[in-house]
Amino acid sequence: MRRVLLPLLLAISAVPAAAQEGAPPPLANQQLTDPAQEARALELMQRLRCIQCQGQSIHDSDAPIAAAMRHEVRERIKAGQSEAEIESWLIERYGDWISFAPPASGGGLVLWLLPVLLLGGAALVARGRFIKGVA
Repeated sequence: MRRVLLPLLLAISAVPAAAQEGAPPPLANQQLTDPAQEARALELMQRLRCIQCQGQSIHDSDAPIAAAMRHEVRERIKAGQSEAEIESWLIERYGDWISFAPPASGGGLVLWLLPVLLLGGAALVARGRFIKGVA
């Protein structure tokens, strides 16, 4: 019985280790050799949201998907693409939500204008109630 249970127990204990992510891509945590390119990459990485962490930029996140995105940003900067091209490619792939400054158009425009409209409506209601109370 022990001869069967011990190998089975060892095999089961190795499963979590096999499920771990591999090493991050090469340029995930390695700076570009050109300081100007690295500065452009860092600036862009700070404007992009990690899709796993949701509140952190891909520059600050330790999530594997953020490492892959940092690698992709550095690869594309190294290949000569502009920040706008890279950001639009990532937005096309992951949606407007990936940007900390999503464009104010379409459904996003409603989200940008809704607080202003609600505040204006509340001011009108308060004004109406105040005038009724004074009269």
